[in-house]
Amino acid sequence: MLACIFKLFGLACTLVFSCLFFEQKGYAENYLKKESSLAPIPASEQNLQTVFAEEWLTLPDVHGVEGPVFEQDGKLLLSDLSGKRILRISKNKEISTLFHRNDISLGGLAIDQTGHIIIASLDIAQNKGAILSLDHEGKNLKILIPVSAGLLPNDVVFDRLGGLYISDFRGNATDPSGGIYYLPPEKKNAVSVLPHLAMANGIAISPNGKEVWVTEFARNILYRLTLSDPTHIIPLDTNAVYYFTGAAPDSTRTDKNGNIYVAIYGQGRVLVFSPQGIAFAQILLPRRDEGHNLRTTSMAINKESNEIFIVTSDDKDNNSRIFKSKIPL
Repeated sequence: MLACIFKLFGLACTLVFSCLFFEQKGYAENYLKKESSLAPIPASEQNLQTVFAEEWLTLPDVHGVEGPVFEQDGKLLLSDLSGKRILRISKNKEISTLFHRNDISLGGLAIDQTGHIIIASLDIAQNKGAILSLDHEGKNLKILIPVSAGLLPNDVVFDRLGGLYISDFRGNATDPSGGIYYLPPEKKNAVSVLPHLAMANGIAISPNGKEVWVTEFARNILYRLTLSDPTHIIPLDTNAVYYFTGAAPDSTRTDKNGNIYVAIYGQGRVLVFSPQGIAFAQILLPRRDEGHNLRTTSMAINKESNEIFIVTSDDKDNNSRIFKSKIPL
């Protein structure tokens, strides 16, 4: 009897140690696989719901893209940073140049109710920027906020009233001299809404129009602002809801359900948050583990097809690309 007990105990120990060995081996292989990636997923985000995007269009010899936005007819506009152009892309993937400017780069884009295109333009090296306006044909250029205002506009978004929120990209990690501004519908002077940000970047508005979501590029933070009116934040309702790991939160969008999408510049992916600011999903771009397609800057949501179009650049082949994915549920 005693011999049987010792035998069973020995078998049990062998089984336990075997399980531990294979578990550790599997963990080690998994760990090494993640370590071999040139863009590893942070440990806290590895178990998020994950969707893989697919390539939609390559933009040869375009070094940096920003500000994608859909026009009413379904065409996609985006900014070619190095070429200082706005490109228009048809549903059939035909590419044309809508607007070109020699003196300053063109960044975030927004379209107003009349179809006019609003452009956040900036030159970081010369520390200057402006807000421009074009008609649907890329003509009738107007300057809404001049260079003399001293801002570095990065991204723009309209509210329901026709006012324009602007992220000011000034500053760095130890110099929070940027912020969020609001240009009223009558297009007079811009008003400061949230000062003292280190390179304010992405900006988006919730479907109910009451919340503004902002990314702080140099400090890796996602903010939620609850507003009493377009320029005033409700007391105690400015929240830093998420701190990112690694560089760096770029442009931001919201969908019809109030979920928030943040492009992660340098990581080739997009993080998805609930309306409460809880990360629940991520969208990964192809070949990111090999160091391709990492300069993810922005995205546009096609509400009709329930798809998201993500723009990025590739330092390895000096091309830019647009990727497409279904919106995570």
